[in-house]
Amino acid sequence: MDSFPKSLFSHEHHFTKQGFEADALTYDYTASVECLENPHKPQYGGGIIINPELSHGLRGWSTFENAKIEHRVLSGGNKFIVAHSRKQPNDSISQKVYLQKDKLYTFSAWIQVSDGNAPVAAVFKTTSGQKHAGAVTAKSKCWSMLKGGLNVNVSGLAELYFESKNTSVEIWADSISLQPFTQDQWSSHQDQSIEKTRKTNVRIQAVDEQGSPISNASISILQKKLSFPFGSAINKNILTNTAYQNWFTSRFTVTTFENEMKWYTNEPVPGQENYKDADALLQFAKQHSIAVRGHTVLWEDPNYIQGWVASLSPRDLAIAVDKRINSIMSKYKGQLIAWDVVNENLHSSFFESKLGQSASASFYNRAQRIDAATTLFLNEYNTIEDNRDGLSKPDNYLRKLREIRGFPGNNNLTLGIGLQGHFSNPPNLPYIRASIDILASASLPIWITELDVANNFGEQAQAEYLEQILRELHAHPKVSGIVLWSALAPGGCYRMCLTDDNFNNLATGNVVDKLRQEWGSNSSEGTTDTNGFFEASLFHGDYKVKISHPTMTSPFLAQSFKVVSTDHRSEQTTLLLKV
Repeated sequence: MDSFPKSLFSHEHHFTKQGFEADALTYDYTASVECLENPHKPQYGGGIIINPELSHGLRGWSTFENAKIEHRVLSGGNKFIVAHSRKQPNDSISQKVYLQKDKLYTFSAWIQVSDGNAPVAAVFKTTSGQKHAGAVTAKSKCWSMLKGGLNVNVSGLAELYFESKNTSVEIWADSISLQPFTQDQWSSHQDQSIEKTRKTNVRIQAVDEQGSPISNASISILQKKLSFPFGSAINKNILTNTAYQNWFTSRFTVTTFENEMKWYTNEPVPGQENYKDADALLQFAKQHSIAVRGHTVLWEDPNYIQGWVASLSPRDLAIAVDKRINSIMSKYKGQLIAWDVVNENLHSSFFESKLGQSASASFYNRAQRIDAATTLFLNEYNTIEDNRDGLSKPDNYLRKLREIRGFPGNNNLTLGIGLQGHFSNPPNLPYIRASIDILASASLPIWITELDVANNFGEQAQAEYLEQILRELHAHPKVSGIVLWSALAPGGCYRMCLTDDNFNNLATGNVVDKLRQEWGSNSSEGTTDTNGFFEASLFHGDYKVKISHPTMTSPFLAQSFKVVSTDHRSEQTTLLLKV
């Protein structure tokens, strides 16, 4: 224990209790995806990292495994630390920190490599194993921001180090930050974000026929529909199950068809197209004013490619793919809110392997020409679920989007970011938040498209994890909608059901209803002040207000209104009710 710096155990107390909490209360949502000549200052002043800007030589830093480390200064005065003479992926620099199991840690650093480019991961060696905080593909001659986070199961000492499988490069690091937050502080970030991005202050004024304000009028506001899109997948089984229909339509405003729009369903045999189930599901959704995401035009995973498609020559495959895109997108043009044009292209590349590296980008070009008004998504997994999956880490996702947009004629594509959200491990909330921060730099709509939690945790833990994830995602200011992957079939669900076969809620269904109640059943009651005003902070959505007063000839006056997002939180929507 004596070999560790005393400051490991006292660093937080550099602040007063109130001062530290105030300092840690605000979360920094910023993230840079530009490779810069000079790194930004460390977030949170470095948090609990000692010597985060390397202003004091190598103080606080040491060697990890067998690297050699060095303090360097660039010509502009930028000081940083270098791990060189690396033989193993984890030969690196290191700093020892004390991690607490009840805290959430957000991490960031600016990374450079000495030559070319190489993925570099931030890892914490803890008493219970390696904890990955995030990764970035670092470049030479400029600095890239690595942003991520972690939590730990057991309190104790840990060692931060950086890892790269490319042992031929030096790893340079600067502006390193590790900021702990309490659970209460983390929740307060969510609450603050919801108030700012999901709600609007509404002022209702009751006036008489002369325009004079009416005081002490009774006001009752009831939400009829939530604007934030929250839904679940469905499949053809709902078409013949009235109980399922009633349960579903009373809860959700958006859906995705589980398999009914996939190519292997629509054309299992060449030339014999079948959209019967998709048509029926779309009609059902329209009848209940439920928006539909189109999933999926093409799926890159060879395991889900029909045998007849897989056996085609490149020339015939190109013809078949073009026919497929044209067929489904022309049929449902203008009737959907989104298209997953390509599914899982960061993990698989069946079409690119057959038709060339730019094949996927060309599919988006074709899609835009057919249905230009609908947002075109790249749909992927593990971008927020698992920070050990380097294939779909946030900067790789953005690189693929740039590749798609860089294709001739694609510069004006209406693109969206689709994150599946299939969680097989307990959620790492700081990493989820940081990943979305990075993706948000693209200024595109971000949807969670297939959210579920694996069913091997037990019913209660599965539900608890689902609630944690849903709260984090709904609160993030850049998330535009959430779809659960919980379509019910006679054999059950993919991994996460919300009800039993008789449509009694499971624990996961109770979580959904509880959060819908918080987000969607927004009501407010009170009386107008001396100027006839009544104020309320309301979730964006459709409302009905009722007003009554002893001087009124009818029992009450009712009026419908809509609360929409405003660019500035200080703006208020004033609704004038003339009595």
